[in-house]
Amino acid sequence: MPHADASLVPDSIKTKSEFWTHVHDQLEILMGGQRHWVSNLSNAASLIYNSLQAFPSNFGDGERSVNWCGESLHFPPLVSTTQSTKSDRPAPSLSSFYLISSLFPQPRFTDASMDPQSQTRASTNMLLGPFSGRPACQWIEVSPRPRGVCGDAFVKRSTVLVLDVLTYPGHIACDGDTKSEIVCPLILRKGGEDIVVGVLDLDCLAIGGFDADDQVGLERIVALIIRSCDW
Repeated sequence: MPHADASLVPDSIKTKSEFWTHVHDQLEILMGGQRHWVSNLSNAASLIYNSLQAFPSNFGDGERSVNWCGESLHFPPLVSTTQSTKSDRPAPSLSSFYLISSLFPQPRFTDASMDPQSQTRASTNMLLGPFSGRPACQWIEVSPRPRGVCGDAFVKRSTVLVLDVLTYPGHIACDGDTKSEIVCPLILRKGGEDIVVGVLDLDCLAIGGFDADDQVGLERIVALIIRSCDW
């Protein structure tokens, strides 16, 4: 099967529970034999985003679409054709990851250009990781004061579901069209310690675009990503 076909959603899938199980299983196949987080998170962001676009009964590409999906990463300093049918369901507007900065490759030829301010900032924020959607924030602060939904999910180590971003204190408006958001932390269990390496962030164009079913499905996908990658 062509890799792009992984984002096709069969007509037999009707509920969100069935949808997220399908996405989980497709992602597990896509990540088979690959353990680098850059490659796996890239496919994860794309698969989630395009699958949501191809699921018009709940999201689609209209007013209820998800407009962003992706990851952000944080690293401690020491350590098919998608359907175009319009619908009244929320469309995904973004799917992304933000990851702790220490996970990112360090400069090999320009270390001298790393000024002290940049090094300090690297230990207190998440950097933009693989995503699908419009351009987004390059980094998000997590210390000493977390910023936005992503920062809060990182510090709380739990999923944050926001029905209306305009009512959320400190919301970061990367896209002014975003109305709702869900952020799931990426938690790595190592040596008896829980290490938050980043977050998975999804934005939606509709108020109340995400619910408990989405949270359950995304948390299961996040768990799959964590155990499928070398961090």
